[in-house]
Amino acid sequence: MRRLAGLLFILASAAFSIAALSFGPAPNSRLLPEPQIASEQNLAVVVNLSNPVQNLSMPELRRIFLGERSHWPNGRRITLVMMESGQPERAVVLRDICQMNETDFNNHFLHGVFTGEVLVSPKTLATPVGVRKFVFNVPGAIGYLRVSDLDPSVKAVRIDERGPEDKGYRLHVPPRTSK
Repeated sequence: MRRLAGLLFILASAAFSIAALSFGPAPNSRLLPEPQIASEQNLAVVVNLSNPVQNLSMPELRRIFLGERSHWPNGRRITLVMMESGQPERAVVLRDICQMNETDFNNHFLHGVFTGEVLVSPKTLATPVGVRKFVFNVPGAIGYLRVSDLDPSVKAVRIDERGPEDKGYRLHVPPRTSK
């Protein structure tokens, strides 16, 4: 009797699986919608929760990340935090925001600090957790994190009126590879 019940259960499960494949996921399925999967690979620009800035244009963001803008509208000094060289998140910021490679970016800051055009070099941290904690603790800080690394301790800023969850958002980072 047990064998028959087990066999009936297996057959019923297989029939349900085939039906699910034929008709797609159930309406209340826990599968993520397509745009949300894509947004997890977006790179959010983050600021301290006390920062009143909600939106930045790409040119404003570039000036901030190149050290050409030193203060927020409320007068607080901007403190830039970057991931270490070689990180895919940093490569996206250099390419899409700064429009430079690693060498040009480093030379820009060396020259800027030497001539006094840039007051301070970016703070460099190794991990997303480090960036998140730094931005949380420094009221004028700005950095970046993958959407999957966000939490309520920091605020994601909109870029050109688009948030990292929106279609048309411009900062995309490659998926993480397992090691």
